[in-house]
Amino acid sequence: MDVDEYRAHSPYSDPRRHAGLLDAVPADIATVAATARNVIVHYRAGGVELPADRLDEVNCRWVDRILDADQSRFSLPLTAARPVADRVAGCCRDHTLLSVAVLRQHGIPARSRVGFASYFVPGWHHDHVLVEYWNGERWVWADPELDPADERRFDGYDIDPRVGLFDSAARVWSAYRAGTIDPDVYGVDPGLPIRGPWFIYDYVLHELAHRQKDELLLWDDFGAMTGDIADADLALADEVAALLLAADDGDEAAEKVLADRYAADARLRPGPAIRSDSPTTGIITTVDLRR
Repeated sequence: MDVDEYRAHSPYSDPRRHAGLLDAVPADIATVAATARNVIVHYRAGGVELPADRLDEVNCRWVDRILDADQSRFSLPLTAARPVADRVAGCCRDHTLLSVAVLRQHGIPARSRVGFASYFVPGWHHDHVLVEYWNGERWVWADPELDPADERRFDGYDIDPRVGLFDSAARVWSAYRAGTIDPDVYGVDPGLPIRGPWFIYDYVLHELAHRQKDELLLWDDFGAMTGDIADADLALADEVAALLLAADDGDEAAEKVLADRYAADARLRPGPAIRSDSPTTGIITTVDLRR
């Protein structure tokens, strides 16, 4: 996609009736990130135990529905402080999606990037989603979950893509295929079995979908995804990962091939309905994506 195509909302980032709320948020990345943290609390890492009637909030999926949930509790601007326990339950994908929505609302090209972060737990690479926005000269990686008040040895709103703090799923898959990483330290959490080659493989497909502005939930299942690396289409993942990496390096031809393949190959994209496995309720549902 051309940079300018990321100025427009996707069905996921479109605020619809809440456009005015996004208009009122200043578009500098620090304020955008702080606003996302103010509206959304991480369902696992936010220090909040969700009551039973709020477990399904993590599946709001669309920005307008996230804001519906928020505004049902707070009829306030998004920058007005909310108690942590009353924020909308979500995860890194949701912090990023709301940030991307604010930036796009202000005409700033933005997209979400799916991969793995090494800065939360030493020796572990958490699955993660962060913001990539165009600053007028280059794409910038910014993690809206990071508060500048927390002491870190790097700028969380301008993460250097060359140093391995965050690696795209495509880069991790390529390293796995080259035998240069241990895939079992890439996953959801060191205490969970959701990790390893099959998980990295699925995330390559997630990365492609998000790049094409289908900002799916991380527990959505579609196309060629699989829970077993023995059933994975390795050649397909190799091809997609190579194209994603080439596109990151500025190869416009690779960017076009990705878009064309995504449009033509049903293995690479969600159909009108997908399977979603909620991490809070354990309920597997079929979700109709047509709105």
